[in-house]
Amino acid sequence: MGAEQTPKTPVSMDTIVALAKRRGFVFPGSEIYGGLANTWDFGPLGVELRRNIKHAWWRFFVQLRPDIVGLDGSILLHPRTWEASGHVDEFNDPLIDCRNCRSRYRADTLIEERLGIPADGLSLEELNRIIQEQQPACPTCGQRDWTPVRQFNLMFRTFLGPVESAGTPVFLRPETAQAIFLDYRSVLQSSRVKIPFGIAQIGKAFRNEITPGNFIFRLLEFEQMEIEYFIHPNGWETHFEQWLDAMQAFLSYIGLGTERLRRREHGPSELSHYSKRTIDFEYLFPFGWKELCGLAYRTDFDLRRHQEYSGVDLTYFDQQTGERYLPHVIEPTMGVDRLLLVLLLDAYHEEDAVDVAGKPYRRVVLRFHPRMAPYKAAVLPLMRKPELVAKAQEVWALLRPEFPTDYDETQSIGRRYRRQDEIGTPLCVTIDYDTLEDDSVTIRDRDSMEQVRVPIAELVAALRERLAL
Repeated sequence: MGAEQTPKTPVSMDTIVALAKRRGFVFPGSEIYGGLANTWDFGPLGVELRRNIKHAWWRFFVQLRPDIVGLDGSILLHPRTWEASGHVDEFNDPLIDCRNCRSRYRADTLIEERLGIPADGLSLEELNRIIQEQQPACPTCGQRDWTPVRQFNLMFRTFLGPVESAGTPVFLRPETAQAIFLDYRSVLQSSRVKIPFGIAQIGKAFRNEITPGNFIFRLLEFEQMEIEYFIHPNGWETHFEQWLDAMQAFLSYIGLGTERLRRREHGPSELSHYSKRTIDFEYLFPFGWKELCGLAYRTDFDLRRHQEYSGVDLTYFDQQTGERYLPHVIEPTMGVDRLLLVLLLDAYHEEDAVDVAGKPYRRVVLRFHPRMAPYKAAVLPLMRKPELVAKAQEVWALLRPEFPTDYDETQSIGRRYRRQDEIGTPLCVTIDYDTLEDDSVTIRDRDSMEQVRVPIAELVAALRERLAL
C-alpha cells in the first residue's frame, strides 16, 4: 500500500452522524421511545446505499467469477454447530466492571483508550496486571475501583419452543460462515463445482458486544458479506495473495481511495482460534486506524470439527487424481454497515463555491462513485410552475425505469442543487422554459458543476455514458 503516512481525516464523526440523520441515511433506533442503545435504522438513502454495496459485492465476487456460488443459510443453527466451531468456548471478550457505577467495558479497549497501551491479544492475566498497575479512571464516573477481568461470551441466546424453561437453547448466529460449512456437502452434491471453489453469502449476524459504538462501526446486529473459498491443502499461500488483491480491487471498484487504507497482519497472539493467518484492511476513521474488512486462512478447522461432531464425512474426492482430502478454506469477509460508514467518511468533502445567483457558500458534497450513489440522477424543474412541473414529471417517468432517481420541486434551484450534492447524486437534470421550446434539458455534474444541454430523446444514453456504471 506504499509508505505509511498519517493522512488527515477531513470530517468528524459528529458531522457524519448529523448528516446521516438529516438526509435519511441512518436514524437512531426506536427514537420515539427514547431510543434503544446501539441500535440504528437505515432510512431511504441508507437502504439504497446498502443495496448498492451488496449488489456491487455480489456482482464483483459471484456474478463475474466462474468459481463462486451463492447460499442463504439460516440464522438459527443446531446448537452443536457452535460447540464444533469453538464459539461456545472461544468467542469471548474480556469484560471488566467499575465497582462504583457498575459500568461495563472491554478491558482491552479500556486500556488502549485510557492508557494508550496496545492490548490486542493480551491474556486475562496480562490485562489484569495492567489494570492493577496503571489504575485507569472509569470513563463514566472517574473512579479507579475495578473488578477482575473475566471472559464474556458474545453470542445472543434464545429458545426454541413456547416455554423458555422447556425449550431448546439456541444462539443467534455470530457469523454467517458456519451455515456455509454445514451446507458445503449439499452444495457439492447439488452443483457441479470443483475445488477450488467458493460459497458466498450475505446475511445478518448478531453479537452481544460489551461496548458497541462509534455510530455504526460496531453493532449488535449487522450484515456480513462472506466467502468460504475451498482449496487443496497445498498452495494456500498463492490463493491467499490472490484474494488480498481481489479485496483491494473491490474496494477500488466501489470508489474508496487508498489514502486512508492500509493492511495489517495479525500477530500470533491476535489470531482467532480457527485462523493460521489473518490480514485486515484498516481504514483511518476519525477515532483512529480500525478494521474495515479481513482475510483469514481457516485451514481445515471448520470442516474437520463439523465432521468430528456430526459424524458425517465431509472429505472431497478428486476424480481426476483419485485423491481424497479435507479441503482448507480462505475466507474474505466484509461488513455492509462498516463499508457504508467508510463510504460516507471517504466521500465527504467541503469546499468554497458560488451559487447560481453568484453568492459564495460552503459546499458540502458526498463524492460517491456513481455505482454507489443512492440516486444516480435528480430531476428538477427550474421553478414550481405547472407547465415546468408537468414536463419534469414526464422526464422523471422516462428515467425511473433506467436509474434510481429523485425528484424535487421545492425551494430555489440553487438550494436543490446543494441538497443533491449533499446526498451524493452525481447528475441533476434541470427542466426550464427552453425545454418547452426545444425539448432539451440541462445536465449538471455534481463534482465539476459543469452544465451541458442534451435533447430529451438522447437523455438516457447521455446519463448512462456519464455515470459509467
